[in-house]
Amino acid sequence: MSVVLATAGLDHKIRFWEAPSGINSKTLRAGAPVNCLEITPNKQFIAAGCNPHIRLFEVNDTNTDPVLTLEGHNGNVTSIGFQKDVRYLFSSSEDKTVKIFDLRSQHASCSFDCKAPVNSVVHHPTRPELISGDQNGIVRVWDIGTLKCINELAPDAHSKSNVLPYSTSFYFGQRVSIQSVDISEDGKTCIAANNHAYVFMWDPSDSTKFIPLSKFRSHPTGTYLLKAKISPDSRQLVTCSSDRSARIYDISRQYQSSSSSSSSSSSPKLLQSLNNHQKWVWDCAFSADSSYLVTASSDQTARLFNLRSGEVVRQYTGHQSAVTCVALND
Repeated sequence: MSVVLATAGLDHKIRFWEAPSGINSKTLRAGAPVNCLEITPNKQFIAAGCNPHIRLFEVNDTNTDPVLTLEGHNGNVTSIGFQKDVRYLFSSSEDKTVKIFDLRSQHASCSFDCKAPVNSVVHHPTRPELISGDQNGIVRVWDIGTLKCINELAPDAHSKSNVLPYSTSFYFGQRVSIQSVDISEDGKTCIAANNHAYVFMWDPSDSTKFIPLSKFRSHPTGTYLLKAKISPDSRQLVTCSSDRSARIYDISRQYQSSSSSSSSSSSPKLLQSLNNHQKWVWDCAFSADSSYLVTASSDQTARLFNLRSGEVVRQYTGHQSAVTCVALND
């Protein structure tokens, strides 16, 4: 497949789609509700994070059984990803751990104790490091070589200052669950988003001391943020919410230089709000050129948006329950 697009959710099924036509080309049975999906960079495998297993399937194989089931977590698997050369898979779970699987075995090769259920984990684009966000409101940077935590941040959404506190040794604010973490492909921007819809941005050039850039509320008060993701071109951020929308923000450094504010950190500009879903928007995936976005929703559909026009190009229907995750590799 030149374009691999897949969705999954609470109906235990992984559906592959022909992106332009919306035709459901293949369906796999995951055996459990699917929390997250990831396609390998070479488009050979797709991984599904369930409770508590991770199942790998061949993308182009007619065999619909998993080729490998990864074991080690004992709670919901909340996020997964592949190292860029597919040397290993990394995952986070509500069992309070982040794990690495080298894919030659069904068992984890190493595990990181996060001391709280983990909602999200991402791999640094150039360094052997993982960044995790947990339900205690803590963001941690893990050195894969030493298996140690080298940075720990506790962003405070309720601080009056727009400079983000990140020392947990002197932390007195209100911790809110970190729902999503991500880092840009150029390695210049790291974000963490909590479930009250606050987004925190840092310059992660020094892994041991992130430099605060901005914090802002991405969706209205009283709504929940469910996913935040940076585009492949490192210029846009999308946030998905219980308010039935996905919002696109400009996170290029141009928005800072053009701001008239004298503050050292300014809020990114809202570019557009995609309001076409009827229920919560759980997940999203950018196209490789950052010009298209696929969203997944509790309304049992996924939608493909043209971000230049903001219009829905295609709707993908066929799931019998909420669509909680989407993966795209084009």
